[in-house]
Amino acid sequence: MTLREQYEITESTILSKYACTSMNEDMTRRAVPEEKCPYRTDFQRDRDRILHCNSFRRLKRKTQVFLSPIGDHYRTRLTHTLEVSQIARTISRCLKLNEDLTEAIALGHDLGHSPFGHCGEAVLNEICPYGFKHYLQSVRVAETLENNGTGLNLTKAVLNGIECHTNMTADTREGCVVRLADTIAYINHDIEDSIRAGVLSIADLPADCVKILGNTKSQRITTLIASVLAHGVYEIDFEPEIRKAHDELRAFMFKKVYTNPDAKQEDIKAELLIKKLYKYFKENVEKLPEQYRKIAEITDTDRAVCDYIAGMSDGYAVDLYTELFVPKFWK
Repeated sequence: MTLREQYEITESTILSKYACTSMNEDMTRRAVPEEKCPYRTDFQRDRDRILHCNSFRRLKRKTQVFLSPIGDHYRTRLTHTLEVSQIARTISRCLKLNEDLTEAIALGHDLGHSPFGHCGEAVLNEICPYGFKHYLQSVRVAETLENNGTGLNLTKAVLNGIECHTNMTADTREGCVVRLADTIAYINHDIEDSIRAGVLSIADLPADCVKILGNTKSQRITTLIASVLAHGVYEIDFEPEIRKAHDELRAFMFKKVYTNPDAKQEDIKAELLIKKLYKYFKENVEKLPEQYRKIAEITDTDRAVCDYIAGMSDGYAVDLYTELFVPKFWK
């Protein structure tokens, strides 16, 4: 018996009956069948593949809320992903769900996020005929774009959890946990970043929400996690009173931060940059990297250009725009 098989037996004896175990043949199915690893379960392998892929590393230079902020302590898409993973693992461990599956989904949930955060997502959704949703692009990255076009060949459960992390119900409890962990993480770390940026003060936060959830980031995250645990494993959600306070705080953040002109003052420039790059590469397909030229041949130009731009980091997009459209001084 291999170490993996021993671990799979251990999983089946200690995890909740609602957990998705590594012995679930349907949920561990891959598009291309592979020989099993002697040491790691399928979900552990997925986690490792995501952690080592190029798209994951690029998250360190992608916007979370504030576009490429000056300062070491603001979140990026990468640090957001790590915080989601930590929260999701805590919840899964306490509910006796599959922590490895949860971590793999959490680490992969934003692989396809565009440069410049949700501003970039919105403009690509506007100009690309296929539309653009970062959670669907994350699946596309994992299935098609990574590894120079061969994909990561992830399991069905991980792909489903990534696809459903924003506004759908996943097929596994672990996927549902990541969806809640995502909102717990981004609302609370975005509050902290907004206070650091001077966009908010602690006194601005809705008093009723603070009273219920807590006055600090740590208190709020603890309250929200505790509520998920108290609600139980049968249906992954917050308790009703906590859900109401959470939704009110989220609505407050959308009004005061996510659509705040001070916080989003560079968005118009980012939109113009993406539109300019999109137009340029659509008219000059031969300038695309080889991988994306192949996509243009197999599918069409819009799909290739959207894939290429979506994979860019903020800094790469700005540098490329500068190289293409800003004149260089003669030396």
